[in-house]
Amino acid sequence: MAFDCLGDELNTFAADKKTCLLSVDRYSLRGATLLFAVFLVALVSVQLQAQDQAWIHTGTGLGVQKFRVAVAPFAPQGSVAPALAQEFSDVVRADLDFSGIIDSVSASFFPSQAPSQPSELNFEAWSSAPASSQFVALGNLNGTGTDAAIQAWFFDVRNPSSAPLISKIYRGQAVDQQVRLYAHQFAEEILEKLSGGVPGIATTQIAYVSSRSGTKEIWVMDYDGAAQHQLTHLKTISLTPRWSPDGSRVAFTCFEPGRNGVVSPQICMYSMITDKLISWPRWSGTTSSPSWSPDGSQVMFMSSMQGDPELFVADANGNHPKRLTFSVGVNTSPAWNPKTGQQVVFVSDRGGTPQLYTMNSDGTNVDKIALPDMGYVIDPAWSPNGEILAFSWRRPDGNYDIYLMDMASHQLAQLTRDAGRNERPAWAPDGRHIVFESTRTGSREIWSMLGDGSQVRQLTTQGTNESPNWSSPRQ
Repeated sequence: MAFDCLGDELNTFAADKKTCLLSVDRYSLRGATLLFAVFLVALVSVQLQAQDQAWIHTGTGLGVQKFRVAVAPFAPQGSVAPALAQEFSDVVRADLDFSGIIDSVSASFFPSQAPSQPSELNFEAWSSAPASSQFVALGNLNGTGTDAAIQAWFFDVRNPSSAPLISKIYRGQAVDQQVRLYAHQFAEEILEKLSGGVPGIATTQIAYVSSRSGTKEIWVMDYDGAAQHQLTHLKTISLTPRWSPDGSRVAFTCFEPGRNGVVSPQICMYSMITDKLISWPRWSGTTSSPSWSPDGSQVMFMSSMQGDPELFVADANGNHPKRLTFSVGVNTSPAWNPKTGQQVVFVSDRGGTPQLYTMNSDGTNVDKIALPDMGYVIDPAWSPNGEILAFSWRRPDGNYDIYLMDMASHQLAQLTRDAGRNERPAWAPDGRHIVFESTRTGSREIWSMLGDGSQVRQLTTQGTNESPNWSSPRQ
C-alpha cells in the first residue's frame, strides 16, 4: 500500500516512508474496502445543520445558556492610567464575549453614569431596559510611574442588597502585558463564578508549530492570539507539541542527528520552568506523536524501534518503554481519555486506510470506531470530560473537516464545511472551545471556535502555522 507523509520535510528525512507517518495524513485510496460495523445503522447523518447539533453543549452547566453581563469602562486615575484602563476593560470584555456563556451588553445601552466603585453603582439603572443586565463588572485603574493598582468588582445587579460576587485588587507594573494578565485573571474569576466552577481559559496558552523564523519551531501564544513568541531554536523541524497536564513541559516531535549522523524524528521535551530542553531517550528508527497521561506520569508515542510503527508508553522521563500495539501497518496519534485515564484513541491503517481505534491504556481491548462513510480519519482529541471525540475526517467527496462524535451515542456533528483543509483539533480545558489549523485563507493558520462550530477566530497571520495544542490554566 502506498501513501504519502504530511509535508515534504518528512519525505526528505525518512528512509522508509512508513516510519515518517507522524500524523497519518494523505493516503492512497487504494486498499481494502472499509467494512461497516453492525451498529452503523444507528448513526445519524453527518450532514447536520446547526439546529441538529443541540447535543453539543457550550453553555453554563447551570441550566441557562447565557448570562447578560455588562463591563463598565474602568475609570483611569493617574498619569499613565487612561490607555491601560481601556486595555483592561477591553480585554475583560473580549474574554467574556468569547466564553460561549456570556451575552455582553452593548456600550450603547449603558446608563450615562459609569461607576468606578461600588458606591456609584445604580443597580436599577443597570438591571432595567435598555441595559437589562444581570451582572456588572466595574472598577478603576490607578497608574503612577511604573506601578499600577486595579480595583475590580463584579455585582449581581438584580440583588441590590447583596455583596459583590467578586472584589479584587491587582497590583503590578504599569505595562500592557501585566495589565492584560490581570484582565484575563479577572475574566476567569467571573467565568468560573457563572459556570458553576468550570475554570475559564483566559489565562491559558496555545503551543503550536510556526515556520515564520525560517524553520519549523515550537511557538506559544495566549489563548486569544496575543503574545506570540518562539520557544525552540533548533533550526530543524519540530512538530506535534503537547502540553503536560500541569503546563510545566511541552513534549514534541523533533528531527535530530542520531547515530552515524542519520537524522530521524525523535521526541524532545521542553521545560517551561527552565526555558530549555530536557534530556529524553533516543531510539533507533522513528519516534513521534507524544501524548501525556492525564496525571502526567506517562507519555505514549509512536515508535519504529522494533520494526513497524507501533504505540509505546514510557514514564515521563522516557524510561522503561513498553510496546502496546502489535499489528501490521502504522499505529500513531494516540490520545488519552483525560477523564478516565484508562482509554486511548489512536489512528491505524491496519484495515487499509487510516481510521480511529480505541484500546485500554495497557494495549488490550482494541476496537475500531465505525463511521458511516469511507475516507481518511486522523487527529483524534478527547474533550476534557472524556465524552466527546473531535477528529479530522476527509470523506471521499470532500475536504478534511472537523467532526465531533458523542462516544456514548455515536452521534456525529460536522463543525467545519467547505473552507479549506481543517485539521488537528485540540480542546480547551473548559470543554467549550476547540483550536485547529485551517487553510481557509490560503495559508495554513491557527483558528479557534466554540465547540458547536460558531465564533470562529483566526489567531495567527504570519508564516505557516499548524499543530495547535491547548494548555491548562496557568497556576
